[in-house]
Amino acid sequence: MVPVVYLDHSATTPLDPEVLQAMMPYLTDEFGNASSVYGLGQRARQAIDEARDQVAVFYGIPAKEVIFTSGGTEGDNLALRGVASRNADRGKHIVISSIEHDAVLRSAEALEHDGFEVTRLPVDREGVVRPGVLRAALRPDTILVSIMHANNEIGTIEPIADLVRVTREHSAAYFHTDAVQSTGKIPTGVDDLGVDLLSMSAHKLHGPKGVGCLIVRTGVRIEPQILGGGHERNRRAGTENVAGIVGLTAALRIARRDWDQNTAQLTALRNRLIEGILATIPGTALTGHPTDRLPHHASFLFEGVEGESLLLQLDMEGIAASSGSACTSGSLEPSHVILALGYPRERALGSLRLSVGKGNTNADVDLLLDRLPTMVSRLRTMAPISAA
Repeated sequence: MVPVVYLDHSATTPLDPEVLQAMMPYLTDEFGNASSVYGLGQRARQAIDEARDQVAVFYGIPAKEVIFTSGGTEGDNLALRGVASRNADRGKHIVISSIEHDAVLRSAEALEHDGFEVTRLPVDREGVVRPGVLRAALRPDTILVSIMHANNEIGTIEPIADLVRVTREHSAAYFHTDAVQSTGKIPTGVDDLGVDLLSMSAHKLHGPKGVGCLIVRTGVRIEPQILGGGHERNRRAGTENVAGIVGLTAALRIARRDWDQNTAQLTALRNRLIEGILATIPGTALTGHPTDRLPHHASFLFEGVEGESLLLQLDMEGIAASSGSACTSGSLEPSHVILALGYPRERALGSLRLSVGKGNTNADVDLLLDRLPTMVSRLRTMAPISAA
């Protein structure tokens, strides 16, 4: 069933028709390998070079600092594992937050198996990493700090510039931020944030899946993690995804062009969701920071409701959303992000994430607000969650 209302834009976004149009030549006639010396290949190389220049303009950096990847997961892996393996001579201590995306969490776990030490910073009830907490964790052997710009589950925007400032004052560590959720939604100028590395993914801003980039500032020591040819200045081997790279660039260009209009629309829809749900459904908590949150993102906990059951009810009504819970091996486990906020397990199971996009309307939000209170009430009556 095709959703009548799509409210899961933090998971992925529909491909913008303009992006598809930009990609089409490289999916059809312009199919050349950018490493080939003849005209077909050199036109592909030119497309990549032009795309790199445009990505650089978007982030305010030199083009040589852009590494094209397969998406946010690869970018996070390359940032953590690449920096760790190249800088182990300086230290083996890494700092991350407790609410990072799994791409960072799993990379950190793998590095622990390789002999690195990882400190996981706590967050406050709103999901914010406080600069003082980071300061206390920094050590002379800290080589990398990785804290996401905005959280994918609760929408909280982290004070990255302040966290970078603390890192610079007390450590020689590099600073990486996962900007997968924030790129195209809030300002991500690399100089303004002050970070050394930044990862992003095109499919979160109406671009294609399977492509992204990692920004690596000049002077940062990083070891390639995919070996082969000399692609991406010997930093990431593999024949380039020309159509995807062109699509990524088109998505960034559209996001920059329509920034003011999109921000106003998304913020209004988000606020309509938050105000309507909190006003009509008792026993509901907004998760994440009440104001310093992504403009398209609303997330909640419903007391006495299991999130996966709520998603099934919404899907039956043609509404696509997501929950912080994940069903693994038949056992429902609460989100590590919600638990990190300090909520008990039984409460954390009742999470719902609603993320709007530029194709949504007030009518979409009103449909959700009309159906959701009845669903929550029904589920509370049928199978209330207990502490057991």
